Amino acid sequence: MSESEAASQRDISSYDDPDAPWNQAFSEGDIKDWNRPVIDEFRANGGKVGGSYEGATLLLLTTTGARSGKEHVVPLGVLYRGDTPYLSSFIEDKYPAWYHNIKANPQVTVELGGQTRAARGRALEGAEYEEFATWVLANNPLLADFQARSQRPVPLVVLELGDPV
Repeated sequence: MSESEAASQRDISSYDDPDAPWNQAFSEGDIKDWNRPVIDEFRANGGKVGGSYEGATLLLLTTTGARSGKEHVVPLGVLYRGDTPYLSSFIEDKYPAWYHNIKANPQVTVELGGQTRAARGRALEGAEYEEFATWVLANNPLLADFQARSQRPVPLVVLELGDPV
């Protein structure tokens, strides 16, 4: 999820903060219009971007559509548990498309900094999810605040980074 790391860089301490990116009203078209320049800026500047995500550690995640089979690129804030990168989301009414795509096809491409790597995304489930979620919610106040308000478990995906491509 990744918005939380971007938020921590800007001193957003509450999920309800009206200035937080996830509390802005965007249509699906707005999101596409939002993501394209972020992706272009990320690639032009070795992983650095300004605007709402300035100072945050972002990655570009390329997944294969679960239904369409097409590639989709989305900028996400990356979080870490030790050396393990993981992703989550603050989308309230559904899990994000990238989450469904990873569950259907875990082979992804990750652009982090100036490097592109093959990777495997693994949606955590069962006991592994419970253990990881307990740690995440104890160590990420924004995700804990979100989880307290949500009826569904926060999605958690661990990235296993492979060799540079």
